[in-house]
Parts: sequence; structure tokens; C-alpha cells
Amino acid sequence: MTSQVLVVCTGNICRSPMGEVVLREAFGAAALPVVVASAGVSAEEQGNPIDPRARAVLERAGYPIHDHRAHRVRPGELAQYDLVLAMTSHHLHALRRRADLDGIDHDRLHMWREFDPAAPHLPHSTLLRDPSRLRDLDIQDPWYGGHRDFVETLSALEAGAQGIVTHMRVLLGD
Repeated sequence: MTSQVLVVCTGNICRSPMGEVVLREAFGAAALPVVVASAGVSAEEQGNPIDPRARAVLERAGYPIHDHRAHRVRPGELAQYDLVLAMTSHHLHALRRRADLDGIDHDRLHMWREFDPAAPHLPHSTLLRDPSRLRDLDIQDPWYGGHRDFVETLSALEAGAQGIVTHMRVLLGD
């Protein structure tokens, strides 16, 4: 059985495509049948490729880069994913609104850093009850910064990747 994961940020040109690349490699190394895609909560970058700074940091770290075109999460799109990973509390709130409009359960919506063992431990049930705690798990947008910010974003994504792989193993019954 193949499973699907969606990674979401603002414009879908920095964090989410970086996360998509990191997870594709992690699932491949774990031999898990998981398809990974990414999207944004905004259409401001619609059709644009991955940010050149994000591409450079990924390439320098040895990740293969695929052809990417930014898109906004479309109505009904969340239904095809078993796991949806938000980069920030803002993204998660937007995804919850979209899920409500589409009649999708919030249980499949998570913050990326929920799976990072070094992040503050906030059980998913706590995050659902106390949304103010979500900001503790935000991955900051590197777009406003320089090379170092993109390196830090990649480190944050890599730190959570193994936890996401473990979560998907459980979902897949592997």
C-alpha cells in the first residue's frame, strides 16, 4: 500500500519543497512506499520554482533536486494525503480551515517539528486543545534571510525527518 504525505509552507518555494526533498530521501532510504508532495497556503508564488538559495543548500548537502512548481493547496486536495505537515502554526491554522471546508478530519494535520526529538514535547492532543503552544514548533521562514538561514532550515527539517519516517511506518503497519 502506498501512502502520501504533503508538506506545506507559505508560498511553496522554500521550506515545503526542501521538506519534500528531505522526506523523499528519508522514505527511500527506509524503503517505505510513500509519495511526498508539497504546497503552500498562499498562491503568491504560484508556478515558481524552488528558491535558488534553497536549491543551493540542498545540492550542497547532496540531495537530488526535482522539477518543482509552487502551488497553493486546492479545495479537496487534503483528502488524498495520509499525513499533512505544516511548517508553522499559521500554516496549520490555514490547513485546519481548508480541512473544515472539505470535511477532512484534523488528525492527519501535524506540525513538522512534532516529530523532532529535540523540539519541545507537545503531544498532538495538547496542540489540538491549546493552539497557543503551536508557535513553539514553528520552522522560521528563511526567505527573509541569507545562506545561514537556509542551512538552519535544512537542519530543522532533517532533525524531524526520522520521526516522520517512524510515524509513517506505524501508519503503514510496517
